[in-house]
Amino acid sequence: MTVVTRFAPSPTGFLHIGGARTALFNQLYARRHGGRFLMRIEDTDRERSTEPAVQAILDGLAWLGVTPDGEPVFQHTRADRHRAAAEQLLAAGRAYRCYMTVDELSAERDRARAEGRAFISPWRDQQPPADSNSPYVIRFRGPKDGETVIEDLVQGNVKFQNKDLDDLVLLRSDGAPTYNLAVVVDDHDMGVTHIIRGDDHLNNAARQALIYQALGWTLPAFAHIPLIHGPDGAKLSKRHGAQAVTDVAALGYLPEAMRNYLVRLGWAHGDDEIFSDAQATEWFDVADVVRSPARLDWDKLNHINAHYIREADDARLAALTAEALRARGEIVAESLIAPAMPALKGRAKTLVELADQCGFLLATRPLELPAKTQELLTEETRARLSRLREALAGLPHWDAAALDAALKSFAETEGVGLGKIGPALRGVLTGGRPAPDLAWTLSALGRENSLGRMDDALFAGA
Repeated sequence: MTVVTRFAPSPTGFLHIGGARTALFNQLYARRHGGRFLMRIEDTDRERSTEPAVQAILDGLAWLGVTPDGEPVFQHTRADRHRAAAEQLLAAGRAYRCYMTVDELSAERDRARAEGRAFISPWRDQQPPADSNSPYVIRFRGPKDGETVIEDLVQGNVKFQNKDLDDLVLLRSDGAPTYNLAVVVDDHDMGVTHIIRGDDHLNNAARQALIYQALGWTLPAFAHIPLIHGPDGAKLSKRHGAQAVTDVAALGYLPEAMRNYLVRLGWAHGDDEIFSDAQATEWFDVADVVRSPARLDWDKLNHINAHYIREADDARLAALTAEALRARGEIVAESLIAPAMPALKGRAKTLVELADQCGFLLATRPLELPAKTQELLTEETRARLSRLREALAGLPHWDAAALDAALKSFAETEGVGLGKIGPALRGVLTGGRPAPDLAWTLSALGRENSLGRMDDALFAGA
């Protein structure tokens, strides 16, 4: 059997972090078994489904690096197939026409609720009315004795008493298929062998299993994974911060870090915290997902993201950092910030922090010096910085190693420690902004800019 999994979001909003993890789990499971990972857009609710939401889901998956095998299937285009399946059930006696009015339906539901039983339409065992033009829905004729057992790969065996299950609507009075029918038909036709989804769908599994059986189709394996909760253990909501994948991206997280982190939410491989995509594919098994909800831990995500930033290619980091700066209205050439990446990336947990640390590079001349730096610029310090400026100007190579050696040599020649030189020089070069060590700061600024900033401070007012 070829393993086929699917991710089936509803395009009524953004791609949620939980949905992204579900998609990732489906991809990993299919890849591990040499199978296929498919995608279906469940857009039968045409009023709430929007093109921007579809695009947001596709963009979120593309950013995360979760790629389905083939183009997505749009569920609303398959309505005729869904109706054909309902008619098949009707012909087999596994479905019936229900002619209840809205008021009758409401009253019967209230009566069933008061008696503590499942709703049963009186049309389940009645002949159609004489007026064949009366509006009706098609309901599933489910068994009312025994139990339905879902052998779930995560939750274990989950039992449902059939008497507690309503005869769900398969087709509405306007001929529109309902969720549970459409899902079963589409999963069957797409050849889905493993349904991996959130445990909020567990109750649907019993109804869907009965439809599978009524149609004579092989039941897929189910795996219902717990939802993601906030750090406080409550269901993830706006008060916990970012929920959409696009929001996470905007906060400066790398997709490979997010993949690594999401896989670890509810699943583990020993004590391994950081691992490659290849390792995740080799190790992941949905049967190892824990039954309890996972908690979003921003500190742990920051730790993982910091690792991937340190490991990232400098040119790529410069491009991503420039993009983060543009998002806040600062138009920056990547070539300006690229030289600083080797020094800055070890100090940042996110791309936003990396962008913040580029402030010393972006400052325009002449820099406004903080009061502390101005106090340090005594006549003696100015004279020493002037001599340092001439020493640096004569360097044949302007790189961090050469600059570090030059600074140490100059301090030795002057007979002072770097502590007598560093604070004033740092202030002159950065205007008090955060920056790496002096050698890297000089290297990142470049020869012309570094010497120019020193000149601005040394000859201010001259």
